[in-house]
Amino acid sequence: MTSPAPAKPARRDVLITGIGIVSSLGEGLDQHWTALNAAGPNVDNSAFAPYPVHPMVELDLSTQIPKRGDQRQMEPWQRLGTYAAGLALASAGIKDQPEILERTDMIVSAGGGERDVEADSAILTDLLKTNETGLLLNERLSSDLRPTLFLAQLPNLLAGNISIVHKVTGSSRTFMGEEAAGIDAVRTAHARVASRQSDICLVGGSYNAERLDMMLLFELGNYLWREDWAPVWDRIAKGGGLVTGSMGVFLILESADHAEKRGGTPIARLDDVLADRCKRQPGDAAAIAKGQFEALRDRIGDGPLAVLSGATGVEPLASEEKAFLDGLAEQGTDLAVRAVGSRIGHGLEAQFPALVALAALTVSHGSLFPPLDSTGMERESSGSITQALITTWGHWRGEGMALVSRAT
Repeated sequence: MTSPAPAKPARRDVLITGIGIVSSLGEGLDQHWTALNAAGPNVDNSAFAPYPVHPMVELDLSTQIPKRGDQRQMEPWQRLGTYAAGLALASAGIKDQPEILERTDMIVSAGGGERDVEADSAILTDLLKTNETGLLLNERLSSDLRPTLFLAQLPNLLAGNISIVHKVTGSSRTFMGEEAAGIDAVRTAHARVASRQSDICLVGGSYNAERLDMMLLFELGNYLWREDWAPVWDRIAKGGGLVTGSMGVFLILESADHAEKRGGTPIARLDDVLADRCKRQPGDAAAIAKGQFEALRDRIGDGPLAVLSGATGVEPLASEEKAFLDGLAEQGTDLAVRAVGSRIGHGLEAQFPALVALAALTVSHGSLFPPLDSTGMERESSGSITQALITTWGHWRGEGMALVSRAT
């Protein structure tokens, strides 16, 4: 007679006990809440004209990255991530607790390194002047690019910098791959804490939007918005488009029992994170979103539900997501939608962590920041906000959803 299989331990609640965020709206939770409730976003329409961008606010890097040598060897996106990680550790109250930092796991979502635009431009200019393009290219690649350049631009260097600067020395994982990387980073961190594989985890990412190489890549894909800034939903009528934003966002995810033992204060509870992808045939992304919402439906209460959308503004995807959200409202779900990209822009790998951070901020205050569109898509909430649904559809691939609730 065989023995019955041992019962699986119950999944633990996962709390958000620390948030570090820097963006065009400021740094930290207080500055972001104030800016979200103000008149409008911080946008630069001229620096990369005709493409608007949400620029990073000026930061005193020394407050989170004390050594100038550490600052110099990092690229801008690494500085943003390392800075935000320090804010998250401070927010959770563990920045100066080595006995916790050495057990804190880390999951980072980030893109590739930034290109040397001047070197690229010089090589391309010289290629136009010769018939021996292959020979010239080989010569310039061996002389203009250092052998260590690629290694210095690997995204897991951000994790290394965080470990060195902030002494976070638990396990480390890095996800790379645009919006899907951010979704999977948070999903994996949540699953590890919920399943008892980790007690506390630092998870997040960063993106520097103020760079010509990424502007070129997005323009070649016909993704960029080419007029003065407009809110996400307003762009649909004019063909849509992406407005990127610089940001660094890190979260501390922690089991409830671990937080209680160390005296940590929860900001919100992260109930679940779902991720998927499709070939983006018409209706594919909406079908995935419908399945994800059904998987979360039993955890959604009867009160008003804030929806923090990572909608890019790119068509026809934005219209499809709008139709999906309209369908939920028509089915009786009390929704109050906000396109976060209208406030801070789109941050690729950092976008999903940013949505989770702002959702946690929303439920902790019990209210939603004002609408910012003229289409009628966004409306005031009908009551106290205790739950927020996060939905993100990547500009090319990757669909994610999460539920954040008020911590009890």
